[in-house]
Amino acid sequence: MHQKRTYRNLTQKENLVSFRASVKETDLFVHATRPFEKITRDFILRHRGYIEAYIEKHQNFVTTLNPWRINGPAPVIVKNMAKAGEKAGVGPMAAVAGAIAEHVGHGLLSYSDEVIVENGGDVFIKADSPVTVAIYAGGSPLSMQIGLRVDSARKALSVCTSSGTVGHSFSLGMADAVSVVSESCSLADAAATSICNQIRSKADIQKSVDFGKSIKGVAGLIVIMGDEIGMWGKLEIVPIHGKKC
Repeated sequence: MHQKRTYRNLTQKENLVSFRASVKETDLFVHATRPFEKITRDFILRHRGYIEAYIEKHQNFVTTLNPWRINGPAPVIVKNMAKAGEKAGVGPMAAVAGAIAEHVGHGLLSYSDEVIVENGGDVFIKADSPVTVAIYAGGSPLSMQIGLRVDSARKALSVCTSSGTVGHSFSLGMADAVSVVSESCSLADAAATSICNQIRSKADIQKSVDFGKSIKGVAGLIVIMGDEIGMWGKLEIVPIHGKKC
């Protein structure tokens, strides 16, 4: 059973249609020019299959919390996960949701000029006009009150969010939300997890920001804990009024 993600009710993009595609634990919410449910599901099956086949031969890949070094042949998506984990200092599965969103998104760009793929708070974006991604931060008073405005007209961008207080994903930290912007969805996902792991209290916010900006490939980040916020990078923070993506 997939958990109902009520924050998706606030997600829409004019001139695009939205639809859901799910396979096992993967539950994607997609915006594209047409409802490509079957094509999207086929992409999910393909890339999940690559990961699952690799795990059958390398079972520690799915459990390690440390960076994974690949020796020998591996699917591209697995290499991307391992590379992202290495840069961020975490295990490769910290990048799995972002990696699937990214690879499915790039696949859909062969069928749709604009594509937005959300996978459990990790968002791949290629749109002709700026898109605002609302930040869900659980019980924080800032939750769904602010968003990151992203311009992906020239090149696809990603916004990935990790939380130590929301959701089922494993985290060592206590931040309500850590959102990372990067050209790589895999890296943004791994970096958000790694940065979130640094936070036990509000006193750790600045330390976590300094850590995050040292990760190569991170273009910007925002950390939310309770009513306090820290950020770095060329970010456009906007208030959320009404329904936006």
